[in-house]
Amino acid sequence: MSRLVAHLDLPTGQRLELRQGDLTLESVDAIVNAANAGLQHGGGLAGALARRGGPIVQLQSDRWLAENGPIDHERPAVTGAGNLPCRFLIHAVGPVWGEGNEEVQLEAAVRTALETADRLGAASVALPAISTGIFGFPAERAAPVLLKQAERTLQAHADSHLREVRVVLLDSSTLQSFLTAWRQRWPLEDGSA
Repeated sequence: MSRLVAHLDLPTGQRLELRQGDLTLESVDAIVNAANAGLQHGGGLAGALARRGGPIVQLQSDRWLAENGPIDHERPAVTGAGNLPCRFLIHAVGPVWGEGNEEVQLEAAVRTALETADRLGAASVALPAISTGIFGFPAERAAPVLLKQAERTLQAHADSHLREVRVVLLDSSTLQSFLTAWRQRWPLEDGSA
């Protein structure tokens, strides 16, 4: 189980949380995978989710790709979760650092992943620091973008199924970047645990 680091209770009754822990162990309705456009889950977080979820994750990803083509930041894919403690995996593609327009693409990846979760009827979602791993987006630059977009999406969909969004980070340095951005955005209401 992840450790709660900070939380924000929105006036809409929704909650945004910052947690440290293993995303593959989060018991939520949907987990967001930081995927590549070809839905190949060989390494990084995608590999960890596929290993814990079992072969069905890659099989369903291959089927989705064959039927729908590559995914991008505006169009995530959805598969079952196999052995993961959730119902759905939402595969979102974030930007590769250095290709340009990274912040806009990251905003779109977060927004469309959360909107997809709502369409699936998910009340709770856990997402990682999209693009900060092998895609190279510096965590200190990604953190304010991701947190702001998560809050905006929740507020824009106040009457949605979505009630809780958890940003779940494993390593301490990424967590510190997100905690710094959290405290800059919500200095008086960071709800730190």
